[in-house]
Amino acid sequence: MATQEYAQDPNEAGMEDEEEGVIMAPMLVSKLQEAGISASDTKKLADAGLNTIEAVAFTPKKTLCTIKGISEAKADKILTEACKLVPMGFTTATEIHSRRSELVHITTGASGLDTVLGGGIETGAITELYGEFRTGKSQICHTLAVTCQLPISMGGGEGKCLYIDTEGTFRPVRMLAVAERYGLNGEEVLDNIAYARAYNADHQMQLLVQASAMMAESRFSLLIVDSVTSLYRTDFSGRGELSARQMHLAKFLRMLQRLADEFGVACVLTNQVVAQVDGGMFAGADPKKPIGGNIMAHASTTRISLRKGRGASRVAKIVDSPCLPEAEAIFAINADGIGEPLDEGDK
Repeated sequence: MATQEYAQDPNEAGMEDEEEGVIMAPMLVSKLQEAGISASDTKKLADAGLNTIEAVAFTPKKTLCTIKGISEAKADKILTEACKLVPMGFTTATEIHSRRSELVHITTGASGLDTVLGGGIETGAITELYGEFRTGKSQICHTLAVTCQLPISMGGGEGKCLYIDTEGTFRPVRMLAVAERYGLNGEEVLDNIAYARAYNADHQMQLLVQASAMMAESRFSLLIVDSVTSLYRTDFSGRGELSARQMHLAKFLRMLQRLADEFGVACVLTNQVVAQVDGGMFAGADPKKPIGGNIMAHASTTRISLRKGRGASRVAKIVDSPCLPEAEAIFAINADGIGEPLDEGDK
């Protein structure tokens, strides 16, 4: 029930009609061989993390030239052929509006939170959850890892989940409880979650290259990074390394956005907060701000601030979104995942 039959050939899947409810799949980079690009060159592209023609078309020429064995002339030819297959020009706002009306949203498990999010976590975009410890960031991620596997009619994404854990907070037992709540087979649910522990910022980046290869092979609907900034706080220290940290973080977030664009997955990031010591207490400002500065703020499509409420309840606030108004929702961390507050009096 939770899983979807994947198309036997991703290239064929990409050509199927969206009206039939099939989510468009990207074209594998091997398809460039039909345009005269050698098999060895397409393998070099795949080894560099460019597993789809979309990824190649979105990559700057100078980046292609850094791949061993790809000369400037080859890069020109590869980009020319890739751009013939991937539409990258202008289109009408009507067509964009039509595509967005068909966007899939993944339920968080709490109807109030889904409502303020316009139906749930948006696919093809980056959603950032930030807040203090014990505000429900990881618990939302654990619930989403299960709900993304549900049929679209039930608020799911009909796809697998990739989970990058940087803090060691991943607990499969939580997912089994959520699976039971939705009547899913616990073993199948866990099989559909690909887990990796990241040990440093460079490893975290390398895992995205592996994620790209996995997404090219089968249907994923969700990519979670919990938490995106934890390793950056320890790998880069002091103001002397601030510029290098922000550049590395920007590249990581850019690669995440590329995966969201290519594969239509929902990217959910959790972020830590830091206390402001520069006068942020005045004018009613929140004394705690998310880490990552403007680079993190600009990369996230939707930013959600989480804070503690009464008892088991938590409050989520839409801080930034291109189309959602600022709004708050109350949810609870229950034994079977994220849901409604059990005591309505908490409100």
